[in-house]
Amino acid sequence: MWRGYGSAQGVKQYCDKHFAQTVLPQLRGLAGFVGATVLIRGDGAETELVVQTTWDSIDAIKAFAGEDLARAVVEPVVSEILTRFDDHVVHYSIALTE
Repeated sequence: MWRGYGSAQGVKQYCDKHFAQTVLPQLRGLAGFVGATVLIRGDGAETELVVQTTWDSIDAIKAFAGEDLARAVVEPVVSEILTRFDDHVVHYSIALTE
Protein backbone atom coordinates (compact mmCIF):
# COMPACT_ATOMS: atom_id res chain seq x y z
CA MET A 1 0.00 0.00 0.00
CA TRP A 2 1.13 3.51 -0.83
CA ARG A 3 -0.36 6.91 0.03
CA GLY A 4 -0.38 10.23 -1.77
CA TYR A 5 -2.06 13.56 -1.12
CA GLY A 6 -3.16 16.51 -3.20
CA SER A 7 -6.00 18.70 -4.30
CA ALA A 8 -9.17 16.95 -5.43
CA GLN A 9 -8.26 17.87 -9.01
CA GLY A 10 -4.68 16.61 -8.63
CA VAL A 11 -5.84 13.27 -7.20
CA LYS A 12 -8.38 12.90 -10.01
CA GLN A 13 -5.63 13.59 -12.55
CA TYR A 14 -3.39 11.02 -10.85
CA CYS A 15 -6.14 8.38 -10.93
CA ASP A 16 -7.66 9.05 -14.36
CA LYS A 17 -4.56 9.90 -16.34
CA HIS A 18 -1.37 8.76 -14.68
CA PHE A 19 -2.45 5.58 -12.92
CA ALA A 20 -5.09 4.40 -15.40
CA GLN A 21 -3.20 5.30 -18.57
CA THR A 22 0.45 4.81 -17.60
CA VAL A 23 0.90 2.72 -14.46
CA LEU A 24 -1.79 0.06 -14.98
CA PRO A 25 -0.72 -0.85 -18.52
CA GLN A 26 2.85 -1.30 -17.26
CA LEU A 27 1.76 -3.39 -14.28
CA ARG A 28 -0.49 -5.59 -16.42
CA GLY A 29 2.58 -6.58 -18.42
CA LEU A 30 4.45 -7.87 -15.37
CA ALA A 31 4.46 -11.51 -14.34
CA GLY A 32 2.78 -12.00 -10.98
CA PHE A 33 0.66 -8.83 -11.03
CA VAL A 34 -2.87 -9.70 -9.88
CA GLY A 35 -4.66 -6.35 -9.63
CA ALA A 36 -4.87 -2.87 -8.18
CA THR A 37 -7.29 -0.72 -6.23
CA VAL A 38 -7.11 3.04 -5.75
CA LEU A 39 -9.06 4.51 -2.83
CA ILE A 40 -9.64 8.23 -2.32
CA ARG A 41 -10.89 10.23 0.64
CA GLY A 42 -11.54 13.94 0.66
CA ASP A 43 -10.65 15.70 3.88
CA GLY A 44 -11.20 19.42 3.49
CA ALA A 45 -8.54 21.09 1.35
CA GLU A 46 -6.56 17.88 0.87
CA THR A 47 -7.57 14.60 -0.74
CA GLU A 48 -5.82 11.37 0.21
CA LEU A 49 -5.34 8.44 -2.10
CA VAL A 50 -4.28 4.92 -1.23
CA VAL A 51 -2.96 2.60 -3.92
CA GLN A 52 -3.14 -1.11 -3.19
CA THR A 53 -1.57 -3.54 -5.61
CA THR A 54 -1.88 -7.29 -5.33
CA TRP A 55 0.83 -9.69 -6.44
CA ASP A 56 1.06 -13.46 -6.42
CA SER A 57 4.43 -13.55 -4.61
CA ILE A 58 7.17 -11.50 -2.97
CA ASP A 59 9.42 -12.46 -5.89
CA ALA A 60 6.97 -10.78 -8.29
CA ILE A 61 7.08 -7.62 -6.17
CA LYS A 62 10.89 -7.71 -6.17
CA ALA A 63 10.92 -8.03 -9.96
CA PHE A 64 8.91 -4.79 -10.11
CA ALA A 65 10.29 -2.80 -7.19
CA GLY A 66 13.78 -4.19 -6.64
CA GLU A 67 15.28 -5.69 -3.51
CA ASP A 68 14.35 -2.75 -1.24
CA LEU A 69 10.69 -3.63 -0.80
CA ALA A 70 10.05 -0.66 1.49
CA ARG A 71 11.06 1.92 -1.16
CA ALA A 72 8.15 3.25 -3.21
CA VAL A 73 8.43 3.19 -6.99
CA VAL A 74 7.22 6.69 -7.90
CA GLU A 75 7.75 8.29 -11.29
CA PRO A 76 9.03 11.91 -11.24
CA VAL A 77 5.84 13.22 -12.88
CA VAL A 78 3.90 12.37 -9.70
CA SER A 79 5.54 15.32 -7.90
CA GLU A 80 3.90 17.58 -10.48
CA ILE A 81 0.45 16.07 -9.82
CA LEU A 82 0.36 15.47 -6.05
CA THR A 83 1.42 17.83 -3.27
CA ARG A 84 3.06 15.07 -1.24
CA PHE A 85 3.38 11.30 -1.14
CA ASP A 86 5.05 8.54 0.83
CA ASP A 87 8.52 7.48 -0.23
CA HIS A 88 7.86 4.06 1.27
CA VAL A 89 5.27 1.34 0.90
CA VAL A 90 3.78 -1.14 3.34
CA HIS A 91 3.28 -4.80 2.44
CA TYR A 92 0.57 -7.06 3.82
CA SER A 93 -0.32 -10.70 3.30
CA ILE A 94 -3.94 -11.44 2.51
CA ALA A 95 -5.54 -13.27 5.41
CA LEU A 96 -9.15 -13.29 4.19
CA THR A 97 -11.14 -12.09 1.19
CA GLU A 98 -14.74 -12.56 0.25
